[in-house]
Amino acid sequence: MKKFAVCALIIGLVAVMAVPSMAWDAAKQKALGQDKNKMTWYLLDYGKDSNGVPFAVSRKYYTNTTVKNETIELLMSKFGISPEKAGSLYFTEYGYEYTPDGKQFAVTYLRHYDMLGNLIHGTEYDGTTEATQKTFSAIPAGSTPAKGASYALGRSNTAAQEQKKSAPRKSSSTVPAKRVVRSRKAN
Repeated sequence: MKKFAVCALIIGLVAVMAVPSMAWDAAKQKALGQDKNKMTWYLLDYGKDSNGVPFAVSRKYYTNTTVKNETIELLMSKFGISPEKAGSLYFTEYGYEYTPDGKQFAVTYLRHYDMLGNLIHGTEYDGTTEATQKTFSAIPAGSTPAKGASYALGRSNTAAQEQKKSAPRKSSSTVPAKRVVRSRKAN
């Protein structure tokens, strides 16, 4: 029994390491924290594509079982996915495209994956049908698309903080506070 468990663990680790959908540039990955629904978000990639169009890719992990169950129900009812396959949902990836001024965005794709990175269901918003038209809308402040836009357009807080760190410090004109030394009472 122990040999079987060890073999299963090794095979699982090899499968996870070999999954191409999880291969992103580690230097670009940013933890974005949790949203109002307690879902954990990461920024995986951002920048400008070969045509100079700003983009970002984010991933949402289902750390809220209520939202996960709602998404599973949607996958089964809307796309006819079996309960077993839909129930293996682990994360969803979003592709975003931005206008050059960074004021609007459109979702370019939406993909649902299981724990091993196997695609459960995906939709490409490429305009081939009415349902897959790319629709641009205003970027809600503080949202994941807004955070992605700040990185894609080079306006992120991290970049500003790194510039502040490398800038020379100004000397302080304030007088430092005196250190107060308390005397001990003799017993």
